[in-house]
Amino acid sequence: MTPSARLSAAIDILGEIGKGRVADRVLSYWAKSNRYAGSKDRAAIQERVFDVLRNRALYAHGMRLETPRALVLASLLHHDGISADEAGQLFDGVRFAPQPLSEEERIALEAFPTEIESAPAHVRLNLPGWLVPEFQQAFGEGFEQEIGALNERAPLDLRVNMALTNREAARQRLADEGIETEPTPWSPWGLRSTGKARVTHTATYKDGWVDVQDEGSQLACLAAHVAPGEQVVDLCAGAGGKALALSAVLRGEGHVVACDTDPRRLGRLLPRAERAGAGALETRRLKPFDPDSADPDLGDLEGRIDCVFIDAPCSGTGTWRRQPEARWQLTPEKLDAYRAAQTEVLVRGGRLVRPGGRLVYVTCSVLGCENEAQIDAFLQEFPQFLAVPWQHGWPDEACLPPVPEGPHLRLTPYTSGTDGFFVCILERHA
Repeated sequence: MTPSARLSAAIDILGEIGKGRVADRVLSYWAKSNRYAGSKDRAAIQERVFDVLRNRALYAHGMRLETPRALVLASLLHHDGISADEAGQLFDGVRFAPQPLSEEERIALEAFPTEIESAPAHVRLNLPGWLVPEFQQAFGEGFEQEIGALNERAPLDLRVNMALTNREAARQRLADEGIETEPTPWSPWGLRSTGKARVTHTATYKDGWVDVQDEGSQLACLAAHVAPGEQVVDLCAGAGGKALALSAVLRGEGHVVACDTDPRRLGRLLPRAERAGAGALETRRLKPFDPDSADPDLGDLEGRIDCVFIDAPCSGTGTWRRQPEARWQLTPEKLDAYRAAQTEVLVRGGRLVRPGGRLVYVTCSVLGCENEAQIDAFLQEFPQFLAVPWQHGWPDEACLPPVPEGPHLRLTPYTSGTDGFFVCILERHA
């Protein structure tokens, strides 16, 4: 593909993402539909798309336009460092190139360097203005550093299936297949890829020795302190990455019930569980829950479960490194809906915990309104639960991650180099 053809592809892909679709899925679909594109073409297109997504606010501000064409033009100036004339020459409409610039686009290109100099802080940080108070409340004076880290690229982390192998053996086997990794700094289960090879095509992956999982997600599972012999419920299992991590810790002694409202997500868990050798695992599809009525799906488990793990639906602000487009798809109304769902799953999960058991509340959000505020409201309504320090029971072989002091585990790309996660452990005392 010519450089201009790559730009046309990036413009088309950004148009699809602008409709609310997930960037990785759009890129994957484009690659499958355009197999003539080589690996270098795909890499260049992906780099262009993600540069735009990570700088969308700045590019839109500088161009005073938000079309995919305008954003790609801004990327050429800001990311590639070429002139407005050079950028315009790539838009000549010849052989799959983008159509020639309009007069409005030419004027915007000329003004771009001056316009971005006056961009306010939240625009430079690629943050929707309405979220600025939420981030300031969460991080105080350091909020700009935290947001900046959310704009960086995320590494590819793997979780070693400790029920089948160990970290060094998995690392060596991956190396034999051409995949170089290094141990993650905090999770004793983790490996971090140092290259761009396709791990999911390896025998190590297909045999269930490793699974793709961010180190922060691994640490959230580690903080649950699950032990062999326990009964565990993963209340919002999705495709089951955390359920599989918890099952591996049980080593065949105990049971995991993976639950979700979406049967399609649960359907993806079963082949993954078979690949991982996770025999002590079942799935349950959940119907709507009424807190004033008996639970239609989990009533038989009420008051019997050692650990209820709640990976609550949330804004996903902690994963913006991987999904930079998600920040523009979040609205105040969606955030309110997430908070209502979080309240519901806390109440539903709390019913299942036996006296002496624990409720583990997890989000991949960095916003206090989805984290500390939810815990405070739950404890006020259910005083039989008590928040306990996350460090209790932390494995001796695992280093404590460098996180803020307090009873809650709060991970961010800036502090721990992981995705953003919040973990709170609530023990039931009555």
